[in-house]
Amino acid sequence: MAVQQIGNEYDESSIRSLDWREHIRLRPGMYIGKTGDGAAPDDGIYVLLKEVLDNCIDEYTMGYGRQIEIGITGKMVTVRDYGRGIPLGKVVDVVSKINTGAKYDSKAFQKSVGLNGVGTKAVNALSQHFRVTAYREGKQKTAEFERGVLLKEHKEAASKESNGTLVEFLPDDQVFRHFDFKNEYIDNLLWNYCFLNAGLQIFFNGKKFVSKNGLLDLLEKKTTADELRYPIIHLKGEDIEVAISHNNDYGEDIFSFVNGQYTTQGGTHQQAFREAYVKVIRDFFKKDYEASDIRTSIVAAVSVRVQEPVFESQTKTKLGSVTVFEGGPTMKNFILDFLAKELDNFLHRNLSVADALKKRIEQNERERKELAGIKKLANERAKKANLHNKKLRDCRVHLNDDPPAKNKEEFIALQNQSTLFITEGDSASGSITKSRNVDTQAVFSLRGKPLNSFGLSKKVVYENEEFNLLQHALNIEDGLEGLRYNQVIIATDADVDGSHIRLLLMTFFLQFFPDLVKHEHVYILETPLFRVRNKQETIYCYDEYEKKEAVKKLGSKPEITRFKGLGEISPEEFSKFIGPDMRKQIVTINNEVGIHDILEFYMGKNTPERQEKIIENLRIELDIVNN
Repeated sequence: MAVQQIGNEYDESSIRSLDWREHIRLRPGMYIGKTGDGAAPDDGIYVLLKEVLDNCIDEYTMGYGRQIEIGITGKMVTVRDYGRGIPLGKVVDVVSKINTGAKYDSKAFQKSVGLNGVGTKAVNALSQHFRVTAYREGKQKTAEFERGVLLKEHKEAASKESNGTLVEFLPDDQVFRHFDFKNEYIDNLLWNYCFLNAGLQIFFNGKKFVSKNGLLDLLEKKTTADELRYPIIHLKGEDIEVAISHNNDYGEDIFSFVNGQYTTQGGTHQQAFREAYVKVIRDFFKKDYEASDIRTSIVAAVSVRVQEPVFESQTKTKLGSVTVFEGGPTMKNFILDFLAKELDNFLHRNLSVADALKKRIEQNERERKELAGIKKLANERAKKANLHNKKLRDCRVHLNDDPPAKNKEEFIALQNQSTLFITEGDSASGSITKSRNVDTQAVFSLRGKPLNSFGLSKKVVYENEEFNLLQHALNIEDGLEGLRYNQVIIATDADVDGSHIRLLLMTFFLQFFPDLVKHEHVYILETPLFRVRNKQETIYCYDEYEKKEAVKKLGSKPEITRFKGLGEISPEEFSKFIGPDMRKQIVTINNEVGIHDILEFYMGKNTPERQEKIIENLRIELDIVNN
């Protein structure tokens, strides 16, 4: 139901009802989060793919079909599973009628991912082409749609195909403008499915994805052996699986999943794991360690299966369920009972692992006590500075705000858009501040270049005013649980100095808050280098190639402006570059190379290898310009 008001008039004519398709298209953020261009892993085009795959995974978990085939050609996506296939008489209803689906019958889908019957309907409504074919017991049935509107319902026909479902969709370019699929994001999505469903085979454009050891494989992929303080502890039980180790990084790095869904924002199961783990470790060592000393540097994965999970948003990124099933144990007791038995037994049987774990905890304890005095003074300085500090121009909606009871889904969609731009200089921060969305975009202004923090201890975070205030703005001193912004975007000039500032900031995050990068919250803003225009049209260009193409298009010697810095871009223009069409690059880590090795290469002593890499990149840039 939508309310429309024109002026001050409000009567019966102001009220209208929306059908399922109109509501999804009018409020896509409620169903698939961001309608980005594919530059970020949580953009809506990947959610569309995930919604289709979730149905395939549900079939697999119930013992039907061990293989899924995915193809992406250009922007067209096809997904084929070998489950039971949609009942032929319900093919149209299942993908086009809200509150229609088998997942309302808990006997058929006890622990599936999606229980509200919305997933494929959202894909259908937000695709300019959507086609579904069900193969079942020697017959097939196909239906074709355009933006949720049924174009053609084919008659049932004989088929030699194996049972299962084939879905083909093309995301709507009216909703997802200038989008492209990035294989690396899809690869991560598919690996997570395989880690959580050992033995499942997924083929993506011919590439095979399969995991034999579940979450053990996940942690091995996310870390390198020389980073870990002891071999990965891998425990499995009914409806629960965990993998645990510690490394040399700061912070906590916990990957959590519910019914095969990667809950990027955690939830009740992740918090229950954090609390239960602390209790079990205290009981095992018979010592009341600080919780932060036990969890600092932990790298872990926890997966649970619960009946009819309740998520805090349609995109299923945060679990809200407090029990495992109706009338069953609380999430906390369920995980505590499992760890109290299995982790305790493992540590008693593997005393060398227990000893290495104890040494890591005691090291954290020593470092915390050494920092205690410095932290207290730094926190007092930060509180005083914030009273009259102009470094942070905050927004209204933050990632960890409690959603209101009314319009909860829309508020959560805004939380996922919450952004902190980190920029340098008054002119650049002024332009962003004037052109930003004050509901979801905040600005933090640096004063000059940050300190190179490579090789320094964490006390520099508190001793350095810039780092201390940035840490407080993000609220990440004690981990990502309190993170205030879903996206942290480094916005600096497109020159040597800007590149240096970006590198110094990434060093700071990787050195002291690596989980911020590992969980894909850090981005680099792209802004145009050139403005090419004539009296009829203006084109903004992000590199030399785009500039050449713009000159060809406009002809007749158009006016060309080279933006030397962000401060030269007017607020009116800047609003175009940080709005829905914002270009940004996510900062990711190559898991095959340790964080220390990465920082050593780029921020350590100058080496011939680094010089050669710089020279090679210069050659590539020159080739692009010349061609």
